[in-house]
Amino acid sequence: MQAIFGVIFHFIGGFASGSFYIPYKKVKGWAWESYWIVGGIFSWLIVPPVAAYLTIPGFGGIIAEQPGTVLGLTFLFGVLWGIGGLTYGLGVRYLGVSLGSSIILGLCMVFGSILPSIYYDFNPAAGKDTFSMFTSTPWGLTVMAGLAVCVIGIIICGKAGMMKEKELRSSSADPHGVEVKTEYKFGLGLFVGIVSGVLSACFSFGIEAGKPMADTANALWKAANPAETTNFLYQNNVTYVVVLWGGLLTNFIWCMILNARNKTFSDYGNAKTPLLKNYLFSAIAGTTWFLQFFFYGMGESKMGNGASSWILHMAFIILIANTWGIVLKEWKGVSKKTFSTVIVGIITIILSVFIVGYGNSIK
Repeated sequence: MQAIFGVIFHFIGGFASGSFYIPYKKVKGWAWESYWIVGGIFSWLIVPPVAAYLTIPGFGGIIAEQPGTVLGLTFLFGVLWGIGGLTYGLGVRYLGVSLGSSIILGLCMVFGSILPSIYYDFNPAAGKDTFSMFTSTPWGLTVMAGLAVCVIGIIICGKAGMMKEKELRSSSADPHGVEVKTEYKFGLGLFVGIVSGVLSACFSFGIEAGKPMADTANALWKAANPAETTNFLYQNNVTYVVVLWGGLLTNFIWCMILNARNKTFSDYGNAKTPLLKNYLFSAIAGTTWFLQFFFYGMGESKMGNGASSWILHMAFIILIANTWGIVLKEWKGVSKKTFSTVIVGIITIILSVFIVGYGNSIK
């Protein structure tokens, strides 16, 4: 039953992450760097401490009592993840919601689930799953099989993206008009996607580095609720505050550089644009983005398996993002073969979710 609730929470988190970019499409007259940082202020600075305040009494004290090494590593991984996060926006810009998310989050899923478990092979810690466990136990092998199936699904979606590019370039009537000609750039998008996927996995490392904060929140909650036998549902909310400080620093510096380079500082007060709507939709996008990790923390507390949680989280994001790609008609104008290919990729990813969920249930 715990695993079922864990899967449900990860689905909600994946839906939030796979959908957060949609409100940005309603922003008019602003450069990418302007709406990205406005949304980011909500994602990384405003909403995380609000969520921690509402769910973890005295979260500030928990952060203040941590050793400098814990805070430093958690913040550092947040900085590296922030680089992956800002390039994620560029990847989606150049590849589209479905293909961009598939490539970026696929790489993020692989690195974020495998590398921490390898680390714990060499630095054992109580309650941490090692890579040896994944390769020597029935439940671990099942989870790894689910990961492999998900990678296959991502490859299929990537193949569909290359087929799409070839068809659009060979078509005399471009169904996407100017937007595709200026924004859909597979080569550049692929490079950005690889960088983003690798660095985005650092969020998983940041959660692991900040685990002492989550453990403290969990211990305090159990002390206040001695009858409870399960883990504190919101324990990771305190860790997110520090990780996202790092992400904010990276994104803020880069967006300010772009504002200066592109002379787009005027966006924030440009009366010729729908300012209220732009701020509102950027805020909605940023808040929706944070909700992915709010529910990720709830899912992980139920499943008790970092790698399985990360794989499920990423798989659901990829699934939802590809579904949005279809709803938004990003595949309009392609052949039936290309469209069928992306559908097969989505179905394969769905299958991987069931495999990972089953593997975690037999642990």
